[in-house]
Amino acid sequence: MRKGLGHLLLRVANVNPRSVTTHSDRVLYRSIGVFILLYFVYATVGGAAFIDASSGYAHPWYQWVVGPLVAIGVVAYDRAVVGRVTISYERLDSSDPRHLLRPPTLGLYAGRLSLALLFAVVITEPLMLARYRGEIEAHLARVHSEQLSDLDTGGAVAGYMARLAELRKETAADDTAVRRLVDRAAQKREDARLMYRQALDDSAGRGVTRSPGCPRDGYCHQLVSRSRTLDDQAVRLERQAAALQQDQRESRAARAGEQARLTDRISAERAANAEVVHGDSGFGARTAAMWHLIRTDFWGVGVFYLGIALLMVALDCAAIGLKLVSRGNAYERAEARVARLREHEASLMHEREIHDARTYGEATAKVIADGIEAAAHDGRLARAATDRARHVLHDAVVVDPARIERPIPRHRINV
Repeated sequence: MRKGLGHLLLRVANVNPRSVTTHSDRVLYRSIGVFILLYFVYATVGGAAFIDASSGYAHPWYQWVVGPLVAIGVVAYDRAVVGRVTISYERLDSSDPRHLLRPPTLGLYAGRLSLALLFAVVITEPLMLARYRGEIEAHLARVHSEQLSDLDTGGAVAGYMARLAELRKETAADDTAVRRLVDRAAQKREDARLMYRQALDDSAGRGVTRSPGCPRDGYCHQLVSRSRTLDDQAVRLERQAAALQQDQRESRAARAGEQARLTDRISAERAANAEVVHGDSGFGARTAAMWHLIRTDFWGVGVFYLGIALLMVALDCAAIGLKLVSRGNAYERAEARVARLREHEASLMHEREIHDARTYGEATAKVIADGIEAAAHDGRLARAATDRARHVLHDAVVVDPARIERPIPRHRINV
C-alpha cells in the first residue's frame, strides 16, 4: 500500500484509503484534508487570539494551550462528519445503487453551519480586533475622554469642584479686601510723594508761587502738611490691611485645609473614574468600537472586515461543504457495499443460527419426550413387577388357617 503525503491527507480526512479508488475521490478527500489542516491552524491562532483579547492583551502563556484544544475539538467534529457514510441497511439483498445510501442528515450539517457561524464570531472577531488595533485604540481614547469629561461635569467631582470654586471665591474676596486697603495706602503714599515734590519745587522757586522758601502757613507749608497727612492715612490703611489679614488668618487656614482635602478627593475620584473608564477596554468595548468603525467607514473598513469574515466562514465550512456536495460518490458507494455485504452475511448467519437453534431445540424436545415416555413405560413395568412380587410374597408368607389345624402326615415329617 502506498504511503506519503496523499495517504496522510486521506487519514486526516478520516476516510478509508482502500475504498478511495478513483482519481476524483482522491483529489476530493485530499482537498478536504488540506482544508482541515488549514482550519486547525486558523482555529489555533483564533482561539489563542480570543484568550489574549479576553485577558486585555496580556499575552498569557496558556493561550497556546487553549487554542489547540479548541482546534482539536472542531477538527474532530469535521472528521466525524466527513468520515461518516449514511448507509442504508434496508433491502440488503438488493443490488440497486439507490438502495445503498440513506438521505443525508440535514440536522448534522445545520449544526455544523451554526458552529461555523459561532466560531466566526468568537475566533474571527479577535483576529480582526488585532488587525485594527490602532484604529480601535484611537476611538477608545476619544470615547474615554468624553466619558471622563461627563464624569467631571457631573457626579461627585462636579460637587467637589463647585465647593472648591466657592472657597476660591471667598479667598479671592478676602484678597480683594486686603488689596483694596493696600492699594489705597499705596495711592495715598504716591500722592504724598507727589505733594512733597511739589513742595520742594515751590520752596526752590519753581512752584506755583515762584517765591523761594517755605514760610509757615504758606503754600509750600500746606503741601508738606498735606503730604504728611497722606502718609499718616497710608500708615493707618496699612495697619487696617494687616489687622484684616490677621482676622482672616483663621478662616484662610480653614479654607486652605478644606481646599487641600477637596483637591485630594478630586484627584482620588478622577483616578477612580479613569481606572473604571480605561477598564472599559475589554472584548465588548473593542467589538463596539470595531462596529463603529464599520458603520462610519464601511467602504474602507467594513468591506474588508466582512470579506475576511466570509473567507474565514468559507474556510470553516469548506470540508463539510465538499462532503455534502459529493454525496453518493464512488467512495461512499464502495463503503456502503462493503458494509451492506457484511451486514447481509451477518444477517444470514444469524438466520442460520436461529434455524439451527430451532432444529436443535426440536430434536432435544423429541428426545426428552421419548425419554419421558420410556420412563413412564418403565414405571408401569416397575409397578406391575412390584404388584407381582407382593402377591408372591403374600402367598409365601400368609398360610391358610384350615391347613394349620390339620396335622402334617408323619411320612412327610420323616422325609
